[in-house]
Amino acid sequence: MDLLNFFPFKTKYHFITPFISGFITLLLLSSCNEHYTPKNKSYFRIEFPNERIFTTYSNNICPFTFEYATYGFIQKDSTNTQELNEHPCWFNIIYPEYKAKVYLSYSSINSLNTLDKLIKDSYKLTFKHTVKADYIDETSIKGIHKNVSGILYDVGGNAASSVQFYVTDSVQHFIRGSLYFYSAPNVDSIAPVAAYFRDDVIHLVKSIHWK
Repeated sequence: MDLLNFFPFKTKYHFITPFISGFITLLLLSSCNEHYTPKNKSYFRIEFPNERIFTTYSNNICPFTFEYATYGFIQKDSTNTQELNEHPCWFNIIYPEYKAKVYLSYSSINSLNTLDKLIKDSYKLTFKHTVKADYIDETSIKGIHKNVSGILYDVGGNAASSVQFYVTDSVQHFIRGSLYFYSAPNVDSIAPVAAYFRDDVIHLVKSIHWK
């Protein structure tokens, strides 16, 4: 007698079913031992201009001129009439495509705003970023024109401003500047842009000319 034909149909494969179940279990166990390595977080690639072209900023009020990249534009630092009258030479250079700006402020050196006070104020504003900064490096910087010198600060880490500076002639003029981005400070994501605009800041500083 054919024993397989004697039992119901579903019983014919009662020897095969345990084999399949065991095979699937073995497969699942082996897959659990595999190590999964997550991909590193990536950021959008940022395209920069092939060539830097600079234009000169000058007006009848501010006692200085400088050069800035043409992919930026000058914007007053405030819409408040009183503030504009008090600080006519405070403004921003906006780079909309890169969500960046360079903030500039000019002060005359006098008995109320002594050179020592202005330098100390600039130092305090820069080192307010030490909470988020990994480091702050100071570099002496000089302009190509006469009597333009100061300090460039490179602020490392997730600070709001990665580059700051001041320049002066030590007698009459004092300019302070800082580079900011309109985004959450993340050193990994903004590093290429910060490095690119650092060169713009250096060009701006070196091109300053006192009138």
